[in-house]
Amino acid sequence: MAQGAETKSFGRKRPEHIVILACGDKVRHMTIRPWMAALGFCIVSIFSVGYLAATTYLFVRDDLIGGAISRQARLQHEYEDRISALRQQLDRVTSRQLVDQQALEQKVVKLLKQQQALVSRHGKLDPLYERAEESGLMPTVETNAQAVQSQQAAYTGTSVGAIGALLGRQGGDTATTDLAYAPLRNGMSDGADKLVSEVTSSLKDIERAQLRKISNLTLDAAEKADAIAGIMKRTGVDVDLIVDDEDGLGGPFVEPETGSSTFDESVSGLDAALSRLEAIRDTAKALPYGNPAPGQPVTSRYGNRIDPFLGRLALHAGIDFQAQTGEKVMSTGAGKVIIAGFSGGYGNLVEIDHGHGITTRYGHLSRILVSAGDEVEAGAVIGRAGSTGRSTGPHVHYEVRRNGNAVNPVHFLNAGMKLDTYLN
Repeated sequence: MAQGAETKSFGRKRPEHIVILACGDKVRHMTIRPWMAALGFCIVSIFSVGYLAATTYLFVRDDLIGGAISRQARLQHEYEDRISALRQQLDRVTSRQLVDQQALEQKVVKLLKQQQALVSRHGKLDPLYERAEESGLMPTVETNAQAVQSQQAAYTGTSVGAIGALLGRQGGDTATTDLAYAPLRNGMSDGADKLVSEVTSSLKDIERAQLRKISNLTLDAAEKADAIAGIMKRTGVDVDLIVDDEDGLGGPFVEPETGSSTFDESVSGLDAALSRLEAIRDTAKALPYGNPAPGQPVTSRYGNRIDPFLGRLALHAGIDFQAQTGEKVMSTGAGKVIIAGFSGGYGNLVEIDHGHGITTRYGHLSRILVSAGDEVEAGAVIGRAGSTGRSTGPHVHYEVRRNGNAVNPVHFLNAGMKLDTYLN
């Protein structure tokens, strides 16, 4: 009765599902509970629904794949464009560096040519400096030469070395990332241009200094030659005519050169000025502008005087210097001895031909130290003072003659004192 009621109240009990697992002699079983079946069904349902939902979403939203592919392609194109831009920028930088280096090398070559020109010019100027020194222009020349040499040494020791180092740095490596992401840097190029500009300016300063000094030397030589010529002209000697007569000039006419530089013209001008000065100086040294008895007083001047033997007016064709017997008598200029012996009232006489129609006579000598035909220099001792011939006592009788005619020797003596500052 009770069992029947229990069955009636709860109904018939469902049989349980049992899973039996057999492995060899071992047998296992597992009872499947309803909740376990429900849980398994739920899990399978969830995965199924998820799979179906995902499949449906992929089929419905197939544009996502196309978008992803398109985005990937776009990123790839952007990367390629970036690489292309970097390469182009690198090519521009490399090309610019190459152009800058070539331009710098051309500038350096030009500077080296200018330096070689300056060295060559200095070689041309050295002989002119030596000639100027011999002509009495040494103070200016010495300063000029030292200035040019010091400037050239400074240029060679610093500027050229700096440019060479700069050229060596032009090929240095630079990171491509710097070239790609940083703006172009002009520091190296600007530094090279500045250095080249400084060296060019220095060379131009040296060139201007050379031209300025050459101009000063030319002016000094011309002024000195004009001064000597003016003094000589007051003695009746037109030295410019003498120099022109001595210099044989000629040749067919040829048009002047059109490409001659200012430096070459300046050097030619200086050479011409020094040549004229040298010719005038040589002529002045040859002519009788010296003193036959230095330091001795004049006892009788040129001109009319009372003859000491006849007691009447007579022309004294020279001047007399007080001198003791045996004292030195010197040639007043360079020339050739044409008379060396006894000659009437002159007693022992030496006559020297100085060229250009000018001769000098030295009379009353106690002793003659030269012979006819000898070449003598200015200041050479040609005899000893005495009182031979028509003389009242020991002295030196001195005459200057132009084309055989006696002229006043005082003019030549005064000119000689003025010329002394230019000739020594």
